Amino acid sequence: MTEKLDLDHLRGWIGKTTEASDIVTGQLVKGLRATLFQEIGEPRTGDAAPWTTHWCLAQPVFPMSQLGPDGHPTRGGFLPPVPLPRRMWAGGELEFLDALRVGDEAKRTSRIADVTMKTGSTGALCFVSVEHTITTPRGVAIRERQDIVYRDMSSTPPAASGKPAPPPPVAKHRESHMADPVLLFRYSALTFNGHRIHYDRDYVTKVEGYPGLVFHGPLQAALIVEFAAKLHGGAAPKKLGYRGVQPLFEGSEFSVNANDTGAGLELWTANSDGQPTMKGTATW
Repeated sequence: MTEKLDLDHLRGWIGKTTEASDIVTGQLVKGLRATLFQEIGEPRTGDAAPWTTHWCLAQPVFPMSQLGPDGHPTRGGFLPPVPLPRRMWAGGELEFLDALRVGDEAKRTSRIADVTMKTGSTGALCFVSVEHTITTPRGVAIRERQDIVYRDMSSTPPAASGKPAPPPPVAKHRESHMADPVLLFRYSALTFNGHRIHYDRDYVTKVEGYPGLVFHGPLQAALIVEFAAKLHGGAAPKKLGYRGVQPLFEGSEFSVNANDTGAGLELWTANSDGQPTMKGTATW
């Protein structure tokens, strides 16, 4: 039984800040390019890194004794101690002002912006919004909001309703890849992400009740960002908002899709049936 959720107590974390810094290395850029299905090359000092390289930098490091059963750090510290055991990345917004480059020392300043409660089909949901500012010696490179959602372990993942799925959206621009365990492992390693739903099939199927390994939310978002930039001559969007709409699982083909709009692009990742798993909107 999950302990009672005290929203007033958790909202006491609003305004809490932390800072961290790291170096963008050529080896990191090679690994991330490979994982994002890009040409790997031989990155040199000053070369631009993939647009979401900051998600690989200065990740929190905790001793094994401070990890929970899901592989995440135990609750508390910078993030509020939400007493709901399932934690996932729900969505967010990115604002790109400058590329990170090989050799940069990148500094991340983070702030808890909001803590809210909602009730969904699987029970109580707690959302924590975190604002990040990424700077380099040249100034601000990225501003970001991340929305993290927590829910109870006793609530099983939504079952299929039995209703036929709506027709999948038709994309003007599309590329497809395989969502295999090696891809998920590589991204977990690059981001020092110990969450077991991404690599431990026994855990994710027997404890959390999913049908297979779960694709990372930020990996889907990273692919959306890079696809948007690819369609605009390498230039990242000025702003890109995204949100997860359903889990994407390993073991089958998935796609990254886009349609032109008057202001930019509508983007989405989709499972092998063509159903969207994450949606995004990019503007330049």
